[in-house]
Amino acid sequence: MKFDELKLILKRLFYEYVKKHLKRIFLALFLSVIVAGSTAAIAWLLDPAVKKIFEEQNKVYAMTIPLLIVIAFASKGLSLYFARVNIIRVGQEVAGKIQKQIANNILVSDIQTLDNRHSGKYISNILFDANQVQNLVSAGVLNLIKDTLTVIALVSLMFYQNWKLAFFAILMMPLAGTLAKSLGKRIGKATSKAGESSGKLAAFLSEIFKGSRMIRIYQQEKEENKKAESVIDDLVEKNIKIGSVLIRATPIMEILTGFMIAGFIVFAGKLIANGELGVNNFFSFLAAMMLAYQPIRSLATINMAAYQGAAAFKRISKIIDKKIDIGENASLPNLELKQSNIKFEGVGFKYLSTNEKAIKNISFEIKGNTMAAFVGHSGAGKSTIINLLPRFYDPQEGVIRIDNQNINKVSLFSLRKSLSMVSQDVILFDDTIKNNIAYAKESATDDEISKACKYAAADEFIKRLPDGYDTLIGENGIRLSGGQKQRISIARAVLKESPIILLDEATSSLDADSEEIVQNAINNLTKNKTTLVIAHRLSTIHNADKIFVMKSGSIVNSGTHDFLINSCEEYKSLYKKQLK
Repeated sequence: MKFDELKLILKRLFYEYVKKHLKRIFLALFLSVIVAGSTAAIAWLLDPAVKKIFEEQNKVYAMTIPLLIVIAFASKGLSLYFARVNIIRVGQEVAGKIQKQIANNILVSDIQTLDNRHSGKYISNILFDANQVQNLVSAGVLNLIKDTLTVIALVSLMFYQNWKLAFFAILMMPLAGTLAKSLGKRIGKATSKAGESSGKLAAFLSEIFKGSRMIRIYQQEKEENKKAESVIDDLVEKNIKIGSVLIRATPIMEILTGFMIAGFIVFAGKLIANGELGVNNFFSFLAAMMLAYQPIRSLATINMAAYQGAAAFKRISKIIDKKIDIGENASLPNLELKQSNIKFEGVGFKYLSTNEKAIKNISFEIKGNTMAAFVGHSGAGKSTIINLLPRFYDPQEGVIRIDNQNINKVSLFSLRKSLSMVSQDVILFDDTIKNNIAYAKESATDDEISKACKYAAADEFIKRLPDGYDTLIGENGIRLSGGQKQRISIARAVLKESPIILLDEATSSLDADSEEIVQNAINNLTKNKTTLVIAHRLSTIHNADKIFVMKSGSIVNSGTHDFLINSCEEYKSLYKKQLK
């Protein structure tokens, strides 16, 4: 990362995140002045301590100077504590705001954006990168303020004691600055690589949690363990690299300090011999110089913290700056439903990850309160049609209308409010059954939830569970069977009371008994609703008002089951294959 880029990132961090906390930063600045003054006072008090107590043996000073030293240390400690408390809050609130922005971006981003980036990398941005920014804002800002003021106070004391020795002592400062600049660039590069490795590890962990059963049934524990070791070793090496760069300044600073103190003692000895420097001044100067060592070393590493935080924020910026292609527009009118008619006019769509169009020049019309089914081989484009209606994706060609209203020209909230979806991939949360169903309507009463479950044929099995509706179902409903999860999903859709229902192969993964129960629940759900069905088993759509037969992204025929079985070879072929 070049210095100009670093400046731009730090400038943005200040104006967008840190500026609102200026009151706390100014308080930390005021407290840092007390820390710097107290530190300098400790070194200065050695001057009268040596002269008045040890040389002149003044009893009054023997009592007051130790007391003043205690007061100086106490004021330094308390001021530093309150300064750190303030600046830690600033850092955590900045990190929290960034994490909220990332979370919000995940929630409002269009599905295509999320599809093209692994969830583990988002987790790494929230946990690893936000923490790097927090460290920059809290530790970096406080150290910059506190240590700069402390060095100024101590150097001023050095000049007060002896300007010749002071010039000699400050020779190491430009050397420390050059060192910091060099190491800062390296730490920025190392942190970027560590961030990428952290994202890979989060992605890998996410995969092995999801695939835990698959890993065991295919006996891939050893192979996955090798991958885990490789990913973790890579992150460990990157972190070792960061740690090595961070402490690389230590031996160099120690050597520089050694040469400086050695030269200082020789030079001070000559000044004392010539009568230009008293022993009391020497001890006070030496204390100031030694106390300045730590803040100077700290300032030498601030550049590295800046590069670390900037590299992390650069990765975060790619997420929070990403343009939301499909989002809410407050100026658009709400969707006004009358009959819930659906019309596709010359619709074409291609996923970013493929070269071929998923659907091509699709046109059809579905009348309100009827059921339309889409059939065809895998990859024919059936799910794409379902996903375009709630605007999970937007078509590159054509228009989709509901009751003659272009769905791109109405409020996204009102559009999705009118739709409910039940798919083969049931999504449930690690919560109670009641809360999972009420997700569709937070204000739902217990009676409404119970009624929805009865319609979905779920009430009976729920009541048999140990805690009934308050039963915790585990991550994605792991404690329930496939049929039970599907019925809860249907109950959720029933509770939403949407006029348009989307069914994406809702019974494809169920056994015969479960399918019959779920199919009856679906019949209750879709009664007097406009329904679009993707059917894997053609036996489930015999009664559909209209069936669209798809092949290679196009509609090749449409009609009732009886019509298609007699006049459409593609449909007849699909039907015969399922009878075998």
